[in-house]
Amino acid sequence: MTFDPRSLNRRELLTAIGLAAYTPFQSAIRNPQSAIRAVVFDAYGTLFDVHSVIALANDLFPGQGDALSQRWRQKQLEYSWLLSQMNRYEDFWTVTDRALTYACRALKLPCTASQHDRLMEAYLHLSAFPEAADGLKKLAGRPLAILSNGSPKMLAAVVTSAHFDGVFRRVISVDEVRIFKPSPKVYRLAVDRLGVPAASILFVSSNYWDAAGAKAFGFRTCWVNRDDGPADELGVTPDVVVKSLSGLPQALVG
Repeated sequence: MTFDPRSLNRRELLTAIGLAAYTPFQSAIRNPQSAIRAVVFDAYGTLFDVHSVIALANDLFPGQGDALSQRWRQKQLEYSWLLSQMNRYEDFWTVTDRALTYACRALKLPCTASQHDRLMEAYLHLSAFPEAADGLKKLAGRPLAILSNGSPKMLAAVVTSAHFDGVFRRVISVDEVRIFKPSPKVYRLAVDRLGVPAASILFVSSNYWDAAGAKAFGFRTCWVNRDDGPADELGVTPDVVVKSLSGLPQALVG
């Protein structure tokens, strides 16, 4: 029988890849009043808008841009989770490429090699969310980092494209451990690279599953809930919820 990850809800899928192995007691931060010494950001969907490819997708496939972007992102994440569960690794550029091929095929879009290449190139130049630059500027007194599924090439390109060079002390890719979020091996990278205990790191993500994985590991967490969506039923609650990155500086002092 063929396994279709779409048959699982998000909680079932994350349970399958091991997130449910964490317990609230293991993930509790022993000293919730300890100072935040570093702020670590997810990249895709948090700092950079993965759906900024819609305009190009609509140019290439009129009226299909939104559907293509949504299907592409969905399959990109599914592939990352499934590869991790299978103890296999392909870098995020390859995962993104294959997810695009699938999305076009699923939507019956006749995507040429040239069109495919243009869409992939667009992923290297995703738009930063409008409030990202100002929010990061207001946090400049603390060490900032990115911790992302993205490959080093992808992250270097998108950071430069957004004019964020020099903003982050570390730009950390899962390539170092060859497994994707929400594996605890990924979150451990931030502790090791920054030299800061987990309980003194605030991890910021717009992806609830990512914030949940980080909280289960031991980070303090902030969920950027731009769409006012419901929290996932994972038994893990972020420490802070903000509407956008502009609310993060106030949340840190409030």
